[in-house]
Amino acid sequence: MKIAILTSGGDSAGMNAVIRTVVKTGILKGCEMWVVREGYEGLVRGNTEYAQTHGSATLLPSRNVSISEDGTSNLLSNLRFGDGNLLRDGACDQTDGRTLSGRYIVRVGFDDVRGWFAEGGTLIGTARSKAFRTYEGRLTAAYNLIKEGIDALVVCGGDGSLTGADIFRAEWPSLVAELRAQSRITEIQAEEHAHLKIVGLVGSIDNDMSMTDMTIGAPTALHRICEAMDNINSTAISHSRAFVLEVMGRHCGWLALLAGVAGGADFIFIPERPPKNMPWEDEMCTAIQHHREIGKRKTIVIVAEGAIDIELNPIKAEHVKEILTTRLGLDTRVTTLGHTQRGGRPCAWDRILPTLQGVEAVKALLEATPETPSYMIGIQENKIIRVPLMEAVQMTRAVAQAVSDRDFEKAMSLRDPEFVESLDGFTATSVLVKEPALPKEKRLRVAIMHMGAPAGGMNAATRTAVRYCLQQGHTPLAIQNGFPGLLDDTVIELSWLGVDSWMARGGSELGTNRTLPSIDLGAVASAFQKFSFDALMMIGGFEAFHALLILEEGRKHYPAFHIPMVHLPATISNNVPVTEFSLGSDTSLNALVDACDAIKQSASASRNRVFVVETQGGKCGYIATMGALATGASLVYTPETGITLDMLRKDVKFLKTRYNFDEKGKSEGRLVIRNEVASSVYTTEVLTNMFKEEGASLFDARSASLGHTLQGGVPSPMDRARAVRLSLKCMVFIERHHALLQAQPVKTKKAPDDSAAVITIQSSSIKWVPVQEMVKHADMKNRRGKESWWQGVTEIVEALVGRPSLK
Repeated sequence: MKIAILTSGGDSAGMNAVIRTVVKTGILKGCEMWVVREGYEGLVRGNTEYAQTHGSATLLPSRNVSISEDGTSNLLSNLRFGDGNLLRDGACDQTDGRTLSGRYIVRVGFDDVRGWFAEGGTLIGTARSKAFRTYEGRLTAAYNLIKEGIDALVVCGGDGSLTGADIFRAEWPSLVAELRAQSRITEIQAEEHAHLKIVGLVGSIDNDMSMTDMTIGAPTALHRICEAMDNINSTAISHSRAFVLEVMGRHCGWLALLAGVAGGADFIFIPERPPKNMPWEDEMCTAIQHHREIGKRKTIVIVAEGAIDIELNPIKAEHVKEILTTRLGLDTRVTTLGHTQRGGRPCAWDRILPTLQGVEAVKALLEATPETPSYMIGIQENKIIRVPLMEAVQMTRAVAQAVSDRDFEKAMSLRDPEFVESLDGFTATSVLVKEPALPKEKRLRVAIMHMGAPAGGMNAATRTAVRYCLQQGHTPLAIQNGFPGLLDDTVIELSWLGVDSWMARGGSELGTNRTLPSIDLGAVASAFQKFSFDALMMIGGFEAFHALLILEEGRKHYPAFHIPMVHLPATISNNVPVTEFSLGSDTSLNALVDACDAIKQSASASRNRVFVVETQGGKCGYIATMGALATGASLVYTPETGITLDMLRKDVKFLKTRYNFDEKGKSEGRLVIRNEVASSVYTTEVLTNMFKEEGASLFDARSASLGHTLQGGVPSPMDRARAVRLSLKCMVFIERHHALLQAQPVKTKKAPDDSAAVITIQSSSIKWVPVQEMVKHADMKNRRGKESWWQGVTEIVEALVGRPSLK
């Protein structure tokens, strides 16, 4: 099969990761791979201009291409075709006469897309094509594809781009018939290209496509907005100013909403849910005035570019500024982030998601038949899915139509559940109520504790729980320094304003350690009684899970533990059983990616250097494995698989083979990622010295230990947003189980097993798992789950560097 990939519509970070993955996976599956420059416009232009000038539309491969003698290795025969540097550098010509001028459908090899996924935007270009919107333009595009022998197309773009792809596929038989009638193609060509296979991936910073939780580019755009907000916060506090931020989102308010949640904004305006009352200015001013009355020094209002009121009148940032200035007397500034939201290096998730989706896209094409629909590759929670492309497009457009019809409830219902929950989260964390929602007899004293190592998102989850408690009328009690702090009576009540700036703070504001309640279970129970805890929320890693297990088992002897108790997983190691994500793991991956990008730049400058990068993670290889996928590492070592002498022998052979196939003078630096406890014998120092010795004249080796840099820093927007969502679910769980306990007779009150539970993300859903059930899935000795969803990712890491084909 010959597969072409194009990017269309607005650019987004992660598009290059899609191109890289689709090209490499296609070659590994035995396909010929092509890229189409300038989107659909490139399809229409084809290679006609070059053919007219040079007499042939096809350039010979680069002289450095290595062809296997027996012809069995598709990788070696498709290693490179010489245009990779031209595409990456944005150049048209090379000094050796090679050119991209007039060539829009370009064959590429495995190494031609090397290192692309660390680049922002799209290196093959994108353009809006008026010609492709006409039947004649699509007829020419079909001719250009058939002329190159291409029979499958991967399209990465927004809903308009994917709609164009589906129309193209639907018209394909008639286009082929017309080309045959015009004698522009032969009968054999018509038969061989009777059907066009298409798959779509959504590249959009707005995250506006239905039937998928995330679009490619949206996480990076959110990073850019939150970075700006974090920077603005300091100057806003200094001058007690108000800032109005305008962000992108013409028809979808996801960026404004998630930025409001993750950045701790005071008020947001989004298209799907305008302020309910008119004039909306009163609602905004009332909310912000309440914040100012209790002493808040800064005000942040976020306006999506497509924001409207309930009468469909646009809400503009400048008008919001005018209202804040005239009615509240606030010194107000407007910041329009504009296209800075699109630019820059992709964040970790915008490398991982496109990679996993790109692999699935190639599989979908290879499995496609004329009867199967065109698929869009999406994601639900943590599961890569295929959905009928046009169903997703139609649902997406139904949202815009519902907004136009002023049916805002329908518009919200058509968004994914996470969108609705995020809006609830924003309301719960931004609204300051004068009267709590619950009567006094239903109000609780909720204890909140951090456990284990610090992780990004711990403070965001705490802030959310505190503000929800105060909104409901509960008393949020912070236990400082874990169980030792509880035994020392360091329990304090938290306030609404006191946690205001916690969203962007890394580490643990409450203090955390690994001490378990078994240090003195009786004294812990006594402290529970002393402070009259009605519920306990623990935020932490494997230690928090273990602590919850001890407390639940302690119910046999201590009545104080017969209260709802929850564990919200938060650890960079992501080693809590059952759940697929923990707070802090995304922040840690981004720290790893930032460090490895810099290290790889150094390694590549030396042309032939291998860096052995040591990561944290304990006896769980999640960070090492997913970090390897996000950075394009050549090898990864984890505790789950360990390190053997035979393995190292094969790894050295692979590195030598790989460097031998590099273009002379253009070898790239390579990364080897090793978990800190992958082996007690083959340490980072041993590996580095071994690679240095065995590399001889081919490659050198150095090492870098990232250590605790992976724990610190500002939490990523994804960790903050996830913290808010999961923390609210924890509070609802606590309220529900407290109500069930209250319904029991006082003398025989007994908490059921499922009232001590862990909130988990499993595939495409969020589930509560009783702690006793969690034990069945836990490797208590190695402090990790018995099974891990990500272990199969190692195969993808190795495949994308050509390991299986270069044994």
